[in-house]
Amino acid sequence: MRNHWNNCITHFDDDVGTFIESFFGEEHRRCLLVGAAGFDPRSQRIAKMLSDVLGPRLSGIFIREERGQRDAELLGRADDNAAALKQLVPDCEILYVDVFGDDGAAIGGPRIAAKLGAYSIDGGITDIVLDMSALSIGIGFPAAKMLLSDCENVGRSFHLFIVSNPELDDSIVSEPADRPMPVKGFSGSEALDGLLDPARIWIPQLAKGRKAALTKIGLSVGECYKICPVLPFPARDPRRADGLISEYENELVNEWQVDPRDLVYVSERNPLDCYRTLSTLKQRYYKTVNGTFEPKIVLSPIGSKVMAAGALMAAIEHNLTVQYLETVRYEFNAPDNSTDKTEDMMVHVLLSGPAYGDYDALLRTEEI
Repeated sequence: MRNHWNNCITHFDDDVGTFIESFFGEEHRRCLLVGAAGFDPRSQRIAKMLSDVLGPRLSGIFIREERGQRDAELLGRADDNAAALKQLVPDCEILYVDVFGDDGAAIGGPRIAAKLGAYSIDGGITDIVLDMSALSIGIGFPAAKMLLSDCENVGRSFHLFIVSNPELDDSIVSEPADRPMPVKGFSGSEALDGLLDPARIWIPQLAKGRKAALTKIGLSVGECYKICPVLPFPARDPRRADGLISEYENELVNEWQVDPRDLVYVSERNPLDCYRTLSTLKQRYYKTVNGTFEPKIVLSPIGSKVMAAGALMAAIEHNLTVQYLETVRYEFNAPDNSTDKTEDMMVHVLLSGPAYGDYDALLRTEEI
């Protein structure tokens, strides 16, 4: 059990820069940055902040997600981002990952797992940073699980960084594939043994313009005991949750038949709020159905990467299933001028490392 995750070290917005300067400014630190080299304008933000402080002590792995249907404009943006990242982090490698196989099946998760598994991390690396700002769930989640495991085994620090902008997310339109499936490494452990009737809870994260994807995922999950949609609140736009409820009204009322009491509200800014909420929901649900039903919780994080990071933590800690649908192609309606742009929000979470010392062991002793 990772007891420190309930209250682990986090930083937000301007404090993220202050943390980077003070923590990575220590001369003994050598950092490996893993991030995206795609079209998303947020791809360079964390790399630049780390490069300014670490200089040659920073190395990088940048993942280029390759999808069959390419948009020339987005391809140009991705090439520009990749070139800029190589300048910021000269000691880097670009990993090209095919998201789909020849038969149309999503293979990005197994591919990134194989590529990272074959990568030899220098023993002198003290910190690994995963920048999830522009990585898809199908790539980012397997990468996070593998890198966290490596850091916990050898005693490195593992950091998650996210540059979040919900308004920018709304301008990125995605076309979903046809075959939902569990994310690599997140198939869950709650095997239905047939002794008790199954009772699934599906927890989809609602996001603007993603109804088609969530409908397909819901059909793949099957019959559910309950459906508990996740909504962003508190949020920068206090009406964002209301807008999503309006957009998904037909699904919530007619298709999923969601009881309003089963709506789950989590912070748009703090991944720990999502982690704590999902962990509490899991504990209470398992306690409620124990001996009556065979419980199974299925997460579908789509949309905000901050909220998805909390779902990632809950899925790793409690071995939950993450059902996801990959994207065939993207369209990006970039703001035409600076007046249409909104300020990025930044989040840092330290998931493991020497900073916690014997904190988990101490907490276990207090529980006993």
